[in-house]
This record gives sequence, structure tokens and C-alpha cells, in this order.
Amino acid sequence: MIHTKNLVCSCAIHGVLPRNLMMNSWVCLLVLGFIIFSMGITRAQVKPVFINCGSNSTTVNASGRIWVGDSSGNGDVSLSYSGSVMVVSVSASDVAYADLYRSIRIFNKTSNYSFRSVRPGNYFIRLHFHLFPDAAASTFGITANDFNFVAANHNLTDEIARRSNGSSSLIKEYFLNVSSTHGLWIEFAPTLGSFAFVNAIEIIPVAGELFLNPAGKGMETMYRVNVGGPEIESDQDDDDLWRKWEKDAVYMYSANTGSVIENTSAVSYSNGSNPTIAPISVYTDARTTSSANVLKPTLNISWKFEVDPKFQYLLRFHFCELLYSDPGQRFFMIYIDFKIVDDNFDVLARAGGKNKAYHQDYVVVVSEIKTLWVQLGPETYRTASDTKAILSGLEIFKIDLDEETLGSKSSKNSAMNISLGIIVGVLTAVIFLGLYIFFHRRCNKKTKKPEINTVTNLNPNPSTHWQPLVLLNLDRSASGNETPLSSTAIRIGRRFTITEIRSATNDFDESLIIGTGGFGKVYKAMIEEHVPVAVKRAHPNSEQGLTEFETEIEMLSKLRHRHLVPMIGYCDEKGEMILVYEYMANGTLRSHLYGSDQPHLSWKQRLVACIGAARGLHYLHTGGAERGIIHRDVKTTNILLDGDFVAKMADFGLSKTGPPVDHSHVSTVVRGSFGYLDPEYFRRQKLTQKSDVYSFGVVLFEVVCARAVIDPTLPRDQINLAEWAVRVQREGSFENIIDRRLQTDDYSQESLTMFGEIAEKCLADDRRNRPTMAEVLWNLETVLRLQESYMGVLNGEEPSDEGMRSSSMAEPLRLSLISEEEDDEADANPPEPTRLEESSLLSLDSIYRSHQREP
Repeated sequence: MIHTKNLVCSCAIHGVLPRNLMMNSWVCLLVLGFIIFSMGITRAQVKPVFINCGSNSTTVNASGRIWVGDSSGNGDVSLSYSGSVMVVSVSASDVAYADLYRSIRIFNKTSNYSFRSVRPGNYFIRLHFHLFPDAAASTFGITANDFNFVAANHNLTDEIARRSNGSSSLIKEYFLNVSSTHGLWIEFAPTLGSFAFVNAIEIIPVAGELFLNPAGKGMETMYRVNVGGPEIESDQDDDDLWRKWEKDAVYMYSANTGSVIENTSAVSYSNGSNPTIAPISVYTDARTTSSANVLKPTLNISWKFEVDPKFQYLLRFHFCELLYSDPGQRFFMIYIDFKIVDDNFDVLARAGGKNKAYHQDYVVVVSEIKTLWVQLGPETYRTASDTKAILSGLEIFKIDLDEETLGSKSSKNSAMNISLGIIVGVLTAVIFLGLYIFFHRRCNKKTKKPEINTVTNLNPNPSTHWQPLVLLNLDRSASGNETPLSSTAIRIGRRFTITEIRSATNDFDESLIIGTGGFGKVYKAMIEEHVPVAVKRAHPNSEQGLTEFETEIEMLSKLRHRHLVPMIGYCDEKGEMILVYEYMANGTLRSHLYGSDQPHLSWKQRLVACIGAARGLHYLHTGGAERGIIHRDVKTTNILLDGDFVAKMADFGLSKTGPPVDHSHVSTVVRGSFGYLDPEYFRRQKLTQKSDVYSFGVVLFEVVCARAVIDPTLPRDQINLAEWAVRVQREGSFENIIDRRLQTDDYSQESLTMFGEIAEKCLADDRRNRPTMAEVLWNLETVLRLQESYMGVLNGEEPSDEGMRSSSMAEPLRLSLISEEEDDEADANPPEPTRLEESSLLSLDSIYRSHQREP
């Protein structure tokens, strides 16, 4: 595994990743001394090591492999302290590794296994433990090359009882990057008065990119599950990595919610997948959402996994579309701990075809909860032949981006550690207080420098939060500033090569340009199996540049919502800054209002588009991150419409994380688009979520008036749309300035009046008098109900009770004017996520609706 620090040292100065450097032999020679510490070498140069602990035998055959005794005189393996050996009786009918588990190496004091033949690179390390009569009295810790595998005082008997599903043995698997040229050492450290033990050790070199730039130095495999298929034994692994895959049934919440399907033709790997990722047998069958034996077809399929709290977990989903041949025939949703992490998920489109093996990674942060829920269910808001979810495999890895440890983190420490911690903490606080005062005074005397957007370290909530692996572990430069994201962030998502991008865009054919902006040009392109995408390429003199490029990758990697434009991947080869998005067939909202030959939208279509954009912004403000996210560039060209005219927010290059709970704003230099910019933000350089609300108010007036927000060709008092529209609205003649293409019969007077009032409230001079996006959304939905009721009456229908209720609620607006402090507290704290009821499965419809309003 590539450690972030090694990656920075070896590659950041070149602006590319080691994989790209290896494409040029002369560059490879220059940096080989650095890369060897972070990339490893192939398995042809390093053979796997199989050790039978406590044995002097040289040939024990177990699971199709030859295991060598640790006391057989093998010169490549040595022990610093031999401890003692115990021989026990193990039934071959009960344990697959019975021949190995008959001997046990026991240590009553710290001892190291040293493997001098292990060279720098990536390895699977597996430690085998089988219970024996006195094992319950054993407590110890395990460390490998200074990386903590198992915390001190750990009792394996408890873990085996918890995780082994009735078995008396446990194999703990780790993925470790060995950077030392002196080999590998594994230390067993028993607690004072106790002992440590081990039955067998495997060291398997891993060639290729099993994990694309993985975070940290190591990770522990918690679960590896073949979903819908049989158990895959270690000797059936296609790539000689000897991985075992369990059946998923034992982890399912309800077996009735999922049925098994099998492939009807050969399965192959898609781009980015290979036997190193998973054996092909994982993808030849799958489990899909079942509707035959459940109460509702909309119920989700769920798996439940026990995990250790206070760690991050990488979840790798394995998919393969076994039934359909064209994109758009199957859509579904993915949940991790009851949060939507991916919607509109189309396996075939992402994999590039039918029977193509594909994987997708996410990271979840677990603070206190010991149970991790994984759920899949139908996407009920898209039209498709099939909305049943499908999954072929799932792996869960424990990682730690903050410390070099995978051992359990306890809140209880020894008295010595507590005392030392207090002393160090007090001294550190005094030092930092002095430094803060010194630098704060110096900085106040200097001119403000332009801001630099960077990713911050993880700071998890007291609850569980999903975040993808863009991540998250940043080193500091010598100056103390955060290093740029390009040299430290670890990204999840497809990393396109420049060759793939050139092929998809026909070498950036000008005829494929569908948009231009400060960042550069946007091309319509085709990737595998003729899947349309939008490719945004920065030009060399981009007004935005690297900071915005990295910010957009960061934001779109960790944000998933129906009303946010999904990012498919990126390309940063050869100095390029290219982002690849899902193609939005109907372009920008502005193009349907004025300035183009696109068909204009009806009043109802405009309302639906505004509601979609409001839902996207509401998600950003309340559910997109712990402190919320401020878009900072809300305008009609950043609201895109897909093929079904579903509105999605786009362009997150200027986005900022919201203020902490105890702060009312974010102090930052002014950025945004002229005409949409919050005047209070412009004057005071204090950014809040209400700045987005102001910009959205301008969008509302632009939608109904269908004119530019700044038009110098108009009379002086009409140049600025926001100022002019508010004045006309207050004069009571708002209907006189709306788009002339909206006929009187097309809209309800009541809905238009309420719409104008919402826009006016959004443009209040004092941000404390502006509504939140939740309030804007609520009122816009009321406007839509009024319009639908009006249209029903025109068609000869009786007014609905809901329409009558909407009419009675239309005045006054549901806009709460609260203090600045209350406003900030309300915006900064997202609502509690929906929890799975013990009595039954949740309906995906109800979960989805809760995420739409309370993401």
C-alpha cells in the first residue's frame, strides 16, 4: 500500500503518480530510488512465504500450499525469542487447516519474526489462530514494521467468538506496504503475566494496483463476501493471492429480500478491473432485489456487519450486469448506514457493457456505532426496465488515516499514559497559544493573501458518516500550510488516461463543444459502449485552475444526491485538468429561458426545475458534510437538466465548507458571479449559507422573467434584475415583467404571487431576514401544488383537498426570521439520519424522501 507521505516525497514534485512515471523509462530511472519505497516489486521477484509456527517440518501440505516450519532451519526466517511449542489435537473434519493448527508457537515475552527475503512492496499478511484450552488467558498485541495490527491487551478468544460464526479458528488478514529494505518483522508482545500465540503466517506479495493509491500504510480485511454465490476457497483465487470469499447469507438482514441470478455467458473484466481485484468467479453470480416473497417490492436488500468503532472503513462493491445489454435498463440506489451514497446507479454504463466485472469504492467513518449496514434498493424516480438492485461481491477493510494503528481504540489508558498526556497537552497548549498570539499579530499587519482551498483532515461527527476515499490524510509543508490536494489526496472514481479522453472527444473536436466558461471548454464525448459523458477541460490560462479543479473533485467525490451532477472521473496526466461528468442531455436551465434556440419551459416545468435545484442546495447546506457546504456560485448556467428535465446543481469549484457550530460565518475573499453575488458577502467578506439563498433568489426572478441578470442595454433602473424585480414586486405589478411566453392560462395567479414573494424574501438585504433553503424548498413545493390544482380545475377536475390546503397556507409564507446565532446553529446541524427499524425493513421510498428533504 502506498503511504501518503511516501507518495508526497517521491512523486509530488513531478505532478504525476508513479504509475504514469513508469510509462517513460528515463523518468523511471531518475525516480526509481524513491518509487521502490511506495510501489513495491512484482511477484516474479518475491515468492510467497508460508510458515507453520511451532513446527520443524519442512513440508506440510495445507490448502494446496507447502508450509515450512519456523524451526526447520530456513535461513530466510528467524525468531528473536523462540518461546515454547505446544502440540494439540485438531480434527481434520472440523478445520480446513488442521495439519497447520496442531502446532502452536507460544511467547511469554516479546518476540519478533524476521523475514529477510521480503523486499519493499505491497503484501497480504495473514496470521492464523486456533483456540486451545488455555487460549482464553492469552492477551497480547501485534506489530509489523512499526505498524500496529492488534492493540496491546487484546484477547483473541473474544474476537473469535464474535467474528468466526461458530468456528474455533480465525485468520486475520492485513494489507501492508513494506518500505524498509531490511525486510519485514512481525512482533508478538504479550501483556505482563500473560502470553501470545500464533499457528501460521502467510506473506503474499501483491503486484499491480489492488488499491489505487490507498490511504495510509496498512489496512485490515474485515469481510470478503461472495454475494449470491458459493463460498470461494483460498486455493480457487485466480491471481494466487489465496483469498477466501464467504457466502453472504449469514450477514443478510432478511433472506427474502434478495434472490440469486447467474450469468448465461462468459464474464470478462472491464477497464480498471483484473484478477488482482477479485477472481472472475465472484462476478458469475449475483444477488438481486426480490419482490416475490416480500410485503412490498420497494423494500431494500440489507446486510449487517459488526465492526470496531473509531476507524474508517473502505467498502469495495463488486458488480456485473448479467441480464441487460443497453445502458438505462437498470437503475438502483446504494446506502451505507442509511445514507444515500449513490443513486441512479447503472452497472452496465459504468462497467462499459454486459458481463463486465466492475468495482466501486467508498469510505465510511464509524465513531461509536459497532454495526455497519449496507443496503441496495430500487431507484423509484427513474424510468427503467428494471429498478432491482444487483450486487456480486463486497469487501470491507479497516483503515486508519490518523494513526499507524489498526488495534482497538479504547478510551481507558493507564495512569502513566494519562499523566503523560496531560503534561504533554498542557505544554502543547501553552506553546501553541504563544505561537498563535505571535503569528496572529503579525498576520494582522499584513495584506490578506488569496485563499487556497484544501481538503482538511477527518473530523468525524459523534455519529457515522459516509465519505468517499478522496481523502483525507494531508501532510503539512515546511511552512505549516496545508499542501495542495494534488500531491496528497487519494481519489476514488475513475482516473482516465489522456489517451482515453482524446479518443472519447475525437481529439477534442471543436464540433463536440457544448459549453464554455472560465474553467475552459466542455465537450460531449462517448466512452465504452457508447455511453455519453460531458468532458470539462481546463485551458492553460484558466480563470480557475488547480485549486478549483481539486475542490471540484473533492466535493463531487463525497457528495451524492439526485439533484447534484455526478462526476464519473477525472484526468490529470501531462498537466491536463479534465473532469468527466454524467451527460446532461437538456443543457443548462438558462438555455431554456433565453439566449438560445432551446424550447422554452412551461410554468410548471420551471417550478419543478427550481424545486430540484433547491433540493440540491438544501442537501449541500444540511447533509453534504458535517458543517454543510456553501456552493458560492449559484446561477442558471450551473443548474443543468438531464434527459427527463431533472434539475441538478453543477460546478463546485468555488464551494466552501460552512462555518463551525460556534461561528456565524466563514471569512473569505469574495468569489462568485456578478449579478448573483450577495451584497452583504461582498461588503463584509463574510460567507454564509444565506449567500447561496440570495443567489437563488436571483435565479427565481431570472426563471420567471427570462432575461439576463445584468443587461446594460436596458434603461438604467432595469439593468440589475434583482433590484428591478424586487422594486416591481413591492409595487404590486410583478405580473407585468414576467416572460411574455407565459400565457395567462398557463399559470395560476396565486402560484405566481407566492413565487414572487419567495424570491423577494431571498433577496433581503440583511441575511438574518432571508429564509433557509429548507424554507424556500417547502414554499416552492406549495407553489407547485397550487399550480397543479389550478391545472386540474382547467381540465374539469374537482379541486383536491391538498390543493385547498395549499391555498390556505399560501399566506403568510413559512419563513422564520430568527437571530444570526440561531440561524447558524440551525444550518450547521443536519437532521438525524433515518434508522433501520428492528421489526421490519425500511421502504426505499421513505428513505429516499427523507433524504430529499433531510439529506
